[in-house]
Amino acid sequence: MLDKPGSTSVPSSLPEIAKTFRLAGWVGFWVQLVLTVISSVILIFAGALSRSPGANQNSPTTGIGVVVTIFGIVVLLFNMYWALFRYVPIGRKLDGNPSTRPKRHETIKVLRTGLIASLIGMLLSLLGAQATVGLLAAKAFNQGIGGFVNTDPSKFIQPLDILVVQASVNVVLAQFFGIAAALWLLNRITR
Repeated sequence: MLDKPGSTSVPSSLPEIAKTFRLAGWVGFWVQLVLTVISSVILIFAGALSRSPGANQNSPTTGIGVVVTIFGIVVLLFNMYWALFRYVPIGRKLDGNPSTRPKRHETIKVLRTGLIASLIGMLLSLLGAQATVGLLAAKAFNQGIGGFVNTDPSKFIQPLDILVVQASVNVVLAQFFGIAAALWLLNRITR
């Protein structure tokens, strides 16, 4: 992190940057963990109810949106690992022995990897949410218009359908926190 090779003086902002890395790593990890657990529980609950006898098979819980959202959750697991086992150790190394401090370009490479992973996860999560909302829109249009009401209950939007949308949006929010943390750290070290 020192710009001059062989220099042993510590820049005045280095302890602040180290603290910021540790803080961003821990906060990013916990926020993403909570949102991931909530989304996962909702999706497991929705999946279990959609497989019960008499369940509506034309439900967003059985669509591609859920599958893509699950891929977004997998990327979130990587992001949590990255925050806890890459950002936090960099913060510790920046406070430690000058010979073990990571180089600036190595730190930027770690941040870029985290940022790219979060962007991929955000894309997957948004695609999952869009697919789920598209299925809900199709159900809403099939409910009946004007004085003609469909009497088939499987055509109505159920509360569980809205929970699936909530799970997808939670994953998007968790990915946003990963992006925000990486950009914040990148801004701190490139000043």
